[in-house]
Amino acid sequence: MSMTTPPGWYADQGVPGTERWWDGNAWTAHTRPLGGTAPVPGPYQQPYRQPPTVPPGPGGGRGGGRARGLAVAGVGVLVAAAIVAGVTLLGDDGTETVPRSAPTTSEPAPDPTDGTGESPTAEPSADPDILVDQLNGITLPIPDDWEKSDSLVDRAVTMTTVADRECPGETNRYCRYGRVMSATATQTDADSPEALAKEDIQDASDALYDEDTIGNTPYGNVTSHTVVRSEAVSVTGRTGYLVRWKVTTGKGQGGYVQSLAFPSAIGAGSLVVVRFAFDAGPEGPPVSGMDTITKGIRTIGDSTGGVGSSIEPS
Repeated sequence: MSMTTPPGWYADQGVPGTERWWDGNAWTAHTRPLGGTAPVPGPYQQPYRQPPTVPPGPGGGRGGGRARGLAVAGVGVLVAAAIVAGVTLLGDDGTETVPRSAPTTSEPAPDPTDGTGESPTAEPSADPDILVDQLNGITLPIPDDWEKSDSLVDRAVTMTTVADRECPGETNRYCRYGRVMSATATQTDADSPEALAKEDIQDASDALYDEDTIGNTPYGNVTSHTVVRSEAVSVTGRTGYLVRWKVTTGKGQGGYVQSLAFPSAIGAGSLVVVRFAFDAGPEGPPVSGMDTITKGIRTIGDSTGGVGSSIEPS
């Protein structure tokens, strides 16, 4: 008689010394060091659909090239089918890689009440006051008059102002006054938060105020920019870095763009980028809100945080 493997941390055969979370149906993107104490992921994460890691190409990045923008673990139909069927895939360099299979166990499923008879507490992603980035193990505070967004921008978790208006550069389209999005940075050669923030700010400016992915120019393109801030900052007790630009656009009053980079709170500490876009002008959010959100970033399950003005060792 076969039994369904219960959710839990299991050794990742593809990455020695690492455990990966099995949600009862599929592998997820959550990892931790073998025997580590990372928080138990909630039921809201998406199944892990990324093919196993392949050696970097001669250019230093995956396959030797560098693509602009942000990307998180993608949802590939072919890869998803391969994970289910257990077939062999070819990596970017032509080497064979075998998708991870489900862990096997004969242990009974764990008691979800932990023996107390009481239902577990609500997951943080159900809280309307915080935006949860499950993949990176962090939460971001949602300011008043902001809301979570269902739209995906570079497959990032996103929040926006509730208020919007007709885009200054295009009619019959509506733009939000403020946008914030969090994602794992993958298609980059940057090896530090500072390098990543300085690399990402141009892409953030282009994506948020210049031309979008389908060629629209809701702000009439970016005509110039001024560096407002460029400095180290502590995020979840780790050293991060932010770069903030004031951008001038062909239409409208322009805005402020910020790229905040820091190590992920879980797993191997992959770099995370949080992009901010606040419209300038009296109707736009106060720029100080960028600092408030940055200081309010927490590790999932941490109610006290560790974010302050001082810079702590990575």
